[in-house]
Amino acid sequence: MSARADNRAAAALRALGIAAWLTVLAQAAPASEIPLPERRSGYAFMRAETRAMQDDDSANPGMLWVLDGDRLWNAKAGAAARACADCHGDARMSMRGVAARYPAYDAARARPVNLQQRINLCRSEHQQAQPLASESRDLLALAAYVGRQSRGLPIAPEVDERAKPFLEAGRAAFQRRQGQLNLSCAQCHDDNWDRRLAGNAITQAHPNGYPIYRLEWQGLGSLQRRLRNCLVGTRTQAYDYGDAELVNLELFLMWRARGMILETPAVRP
Repeated sequence: MSARADNRAAAALRALGIAAWLTVLAQAAPASEIPLPERRSGYAFMRAETRAMQDDDSANPGMLWVLDGDRLWNAKAGAAARACADCHGDARMSMRGVAARYPAYDAARARPVNLQQRINLCRSEHQQAQPLASESRDLLALAAYVGRQSRGLPIAPEVDERAKPFLEAGRAAFQRRQGQLNLSCAQCHDDNWDRRLAGNAITQAHPNGYPIYRLEWQGLGSLQRRLRNCLVGTRTQAYDYGDAELVNLELFLMWRARGMILETPAVRP
């Protein structure tokens, strides 16, 4: 996301006229996590026409990226002149369930990597190709294509002893007050979900549809783009794409949504 888009997000929040509400929220008691049985997808908060757009592949704009991803999956790239399909075969079989497990711990790097990072690592290590730029159409297309193969499956992150410190770092980031508004993610999405902010529903912030097509963006975007949006909205300096802080937060959000069904590519307002 460009700095110009970041600035628009911050300006939009300032223009909402909700300073008093945010002040009360910032002074609220520490948030409590949502019990597992009460978790709800962002889909549940949408209007019927937006749900219908997501449900119909012929009307879901995110499927345009999935189609691009199908092409890229089978296209040879890099000095190795190798396609994803050359190693992984039919994505409908080999990639089924993969997106439901990311971010995942990478032993070689001693840290978790998210799905987009894994795609770029495969490009550089196995295709000998240049990594794709963050939020580029090709990277989003491949992530959406891989994610599409897990649509309808439950989120099941693999958090072992090696990954636990990163999970806890993500939890701490979710609960930490920050920015000029002194707000945490949890204060909105754990304590105040199902309320409204300037007419918009506050959801539980589950990541079960990414990459998603947002009507606001008029395009597909990653979870990290949405996280950066929120940081800018709370007047916090946004982390760079791929920063460990964002990957840890992704890991926690996926763990927080464990058992929920993947909807990739989801559609949101």
